[in-house]
Amino acid sequence: MFNRDNWKEIFETIQKNKLRTFLSGFTVALGILIFVVLYGFGNGLINTFNEFFEDDATNTFYIFPGRTSKPYKGYKSNRQIEFDNSDIADIEESFPLFVEYISPRVDRSGLVKYKNESNNYTTRGVSESYQFAEKTMIMKGRYLNKEDVKDKTKYAVIGRLVEKDLFKNENALGKYIDITGSAFKVIGVFQDDAGDDEERRIYIPYTTRQLIEKNTDKIDQIAIGFKPEIGYTGAMTFERKLGDFIREKKFIDPNDQRGFFIRNVADQLKQNQQFAGVLQIIVGFVAFGTIIAGIIGISNIMVFVVKERTKEIGIRKALGATPKSVISTILLESVFITTISGIIGMVLGVAMLSSLGDTLKDYFITNPFINMGTAVFATVVLIFFGGLAGYIPARRAARIKPIVALRDE
Repeated sequence: MFNRDNWKEIFETIQKNKLRTFLSGFTVALGILIFVVLYGFGNGLINTFNEFFEDDATNTFYIFPGRTSKPYKGYKSNRQIEFDNSDIADIEESFPLFVEYISPRVDRSGLVKYKNESNNYTTRGVSESYQFAEKTMIMKGRYLNKEDVKDKTKYAVIGRLVEKDLFKNENALGKYIDITGSAFKVIGVFQDDAGDDEERRIYIPYTTRQLIEKNTDKIDQIAIGFKPEIGYTGAMTFERKLGDFIREKKFIDPNDQRGFFIRNVADQLKQNQQFAGVLQIIVGFVAFGTIIAGIIGISNIMVFVVKERTKEIGIRKALGATPKSVISTILLESVFITTISGIIGMVLGVAMLSSLGDTLKDYFITNPFINMGTAVFATVVLIFFGGLAGYIPARRAARIKPIVALRDE
């Protein structure tokens, strides 16, 4: 393998047949390049699905009221279901082994003013635990606490862009803003990775919102964080039991799917990951197909190469070359070209993926990448079959008798 004369002969052959060498190497490099890029795009697709859920906690249920579609126990169909404060207490009391935190939510939109600046924003009445559901990050000040909720304080935690819109370069902490006619003190400013829309929200205690609305106890929806240790199976069990509990309490037919809705973030994440995984497998098959195409391409070229050199092989055998030396020379040439080209294709593919970043985010591909182990494995596979592609025709040619080889045209 490390015979100097063999390598000298290989480089001389490459030098004499530049076009053939280029086409052989190009086929291999292109196969690996396409494999790396396609596989990386598959991973980028999975990143997009995962990023979609990063903004919110994944161990969370969101419960929304609806309208019944069936009569039940004396109640007519098309009845509007409503949640109230007692539902929060009852859920906590009934599912202590499942519930980690729970928060009501009351959304209202209206005009918010500070001095001469004003704009319309969504004000969200929540409890202190809602911070965990939304993964809200406090930039300055603090979030709402239990005392704020208990005392029905007129405190507000505003989004980063609310502060930017209303306060310009002024620090919002400690200042008072007018929310649809009521003065609220700003106690915190938050940021949210979900984007501008989330950062143009204002959080206040839900009890304060209920007080403003004639001391009602109605709530729009419920956010529940389940204990992560119960796992996916436990979460699905909890969702089923919670649904039965709400149907029984609100007198909803067990088969009525419209009375209320539960958004199980954990289940949605798992379904999306499974879907992305299937797409990744499909992309992987397509990418692997490019490797097969590369192998076929190098095989065809090596068959032609060996046929072209049949007379040369006959001369070498007539001069005393053994079949083993003939095979090793052709095999080394094949492996050398395949290895260099495969590495070039792999490096170019990895570099291309690294340079893309978020540029394809509009096409649902975020930060595409490929594990180096996978890229190296694919390259090694192509090198192996590239060597095999050279070995099979070389072995066949080495068996030809010198007199027959010398007659080859």
